[in-house]
Amino acid sequence: MGRSAPGAPGTRRAVKATVINCTLKPSPQPSNTEALARVVMRHLDSHGVAGELVRAVDLTLLPGVESDMGAGDDWPGVREKILDSEILVIASPTWLGRPSSVAQRVLERMDAMLSETDDQGRPVAYNRVAGVVVTGNEDGAHHVISEIHGALGDIGFTAPGQAWTYWHLGPGPGPDYLDDERGHDFADRSARYMAANLAGTAKALAANPLGPPPS
Repeated sequence: MGRSAPGAPGTRRAVKATVINCTLKPSPQPSNTEALARVVMRHLDSHGVAGELVRAVDLTLLPGVESDMGAGDDWPGVREKILDSEILVIASPTWLGRPSSVAQRVLERMDAMLSETDDQGRPVAYNRVAGVVVTGNEDGAHHVISEIHGALGDIGFTAPGQAWTYWHLGPGPGPDYLDDERGHDFADRSARYMAANLAGTAKALAANPLGPPPS
């Protein structure tokens, strides 16, 4: 039997988080974005949230806006992890001041969720919360955060206040997160607030879920 939708009456379960790392680097290359995402996961764990990290570039995510694009498409497995979680975190590097192409592919595949509903008639993203992690050695982190949060809000996710953390030493090229300790205190503090806000909002929605839209 599958899990009940978040906020379904009479259900209690541990809060789960899916963290999608949208780095351009395939495993086993070190990922600066993953390093900061794992800081967030550690703070989520302190709130009783079990996290699972997915490195999207290691998968075959076919282009399209359907939940399943057929043979060879790994997206259905990622979608299942998202829908089995109350918290979604999209982690992306900044390239040319924008989210990575992998992050864009992930968001495009999530477009199908706009028309999907759960067994109570609610959009499938309802009662799920979303956060964003950004790294990069150039400026543009706030723009990337805004673009990803905006897309997730369109799909139906709830974004609590300060549901992000980032690290960069912009403007201009420079060292990476794993190469330089500058700014780590800020990124870690923001990650701590982010985790608390995501966990608190997810638990609040579980106790007082958003209902189906009126007919």
